[in-house]
Amino acid sequence: MKPLASLIPLEEAKALVDRHVRPVERTEKVPLQSLLSRVLAEDIVSRIDVPPYDRSAMDGYAVRAVDTFQAGKFEPIELDCIGVVNAGDIPRMEIERGECAQISTGAMIPQGTDAVVMVENTERSGKKIQVYRSVPPGSNLSKRGEDIREGAVVLRKGELLTPSKVGVLAALGLAEVEVFVMPTVHVIPTGNEVSEVGRELRKGQVYDINSHTLASILRESGCVPVPHPVVEDTREVLASILAETQGGDMIVLSGGSSAGERDVLEQVVSSMGKVIFHGVQIKPGKPTIFGVIGSTPIFGMPGYPTACLTNGYVFLLPAARKMARLPPKRDIVGSFPLARKYAATLGRHQFLTVRVENGEAHPVFKESGAITSIAHADGWIEVPPNVDIVEKGTMVEVHFF
Repeated sequence: MKPLASLIPLEEAKALVDRHVRPVERTEKVPLQSLLSRVLAEDIVSRIDVPPYDRSAMDGYAVRAVDTFQAGKFEPIELDCIGVVNAGDIPRMEIERGECAQISTGAMIPQGTDAVVMVENTERSGKKIQVYRSVPPGSNLSKRGEDIREGAVVLRKGELLTPSKVGVLAALGLAEVEVFVMPTVHVIPTGNEVSEVGRELRKGQVYDINSHTLASILRESGCVPVPHPVVEDTREVLASILAETQGGDMIVLSGGSSAGERDVLEQVVSSMGKVIFHGVQIKPGKPTIFGVIGSTPIFGMPGYPTACLTNGYVFLLPAARKMARLPPKRDIVGSFPLARKYAATLGRHQFLTVRVENGEAHPVFKESGAITSIAHADGWIEVPPNVDIVEKGTMVEVHFF
């Protein structure tokens, strides 16, 4: 067993990860119903006007605006209703002076009309319509191309497709569009003491937590996690699995990154590629490894669940989002007084999990092996490496999960 040779500052480690992670370039055609949260790989140019015809924005009567100019609350004008136009109908009539047509919201405007009077501003007796309010030309209409003009660039390459943008694509009649592929990330748990969930535990074993928490982060970050069974942390087995998974966009292992005599991941990555760093000035999560084999980034996360998941948020999440071409995750932060005094570790940038209760931030960190240190937390605070004591009542910034 040997100590980690050196620890690098947190910001330097984050910068190194960012430098070695590249957005995916591969693209694919995806149908409309599967486009939510995907990233466009092409500009979307409209081939049609939206709406494709002048249409009514209200239920009421299509009129010649000039016929209504003398209408008032106490002196209505009277028009002859010569037909009905429902949504989806093609109107066959032409409206002359003194005439109108009943019309539904979204229906095509009949020839000769240039405005719609809302039904609540009228009274009807047979085919005679009393109009109590004048309307200017264009009133209560959606003109052809008012929303989108043919030839306009509606969405740009690189945009994240939200529900409203999927609606735009539907309005343009696009059944599928070109998007960037979702990166594939191999998630590999290691360690002889780790058992797959669903199997009976033997003495000295614990269930695999890390591959499931890391896969959840990856799914939320626009990636496709590829699960693997637990592998032994021996040089031969690790070298074999790393060789097998080189076709992926990223590889994430948990366990096998600390200073134990069986922790050989650093040696294997060094022999096959390059270790960028091993050891970061943070708590929990100090023994994190980051390297590359060929052009494939590789994370070696700590085996302890809280340390692994914390580093998943700190390092893996931004790397995955960049690779998937998603925008950086918005940080939701609130300021609260610390509920009790906390003794930190000098020289280590600490991520302390907290629960917000009664307007205060309560530390809930137990130890790196306790998954409930995060499961029962609302977020975390950061304690800089030059701070050893955070006094009760100190205002702290809580970063919410």
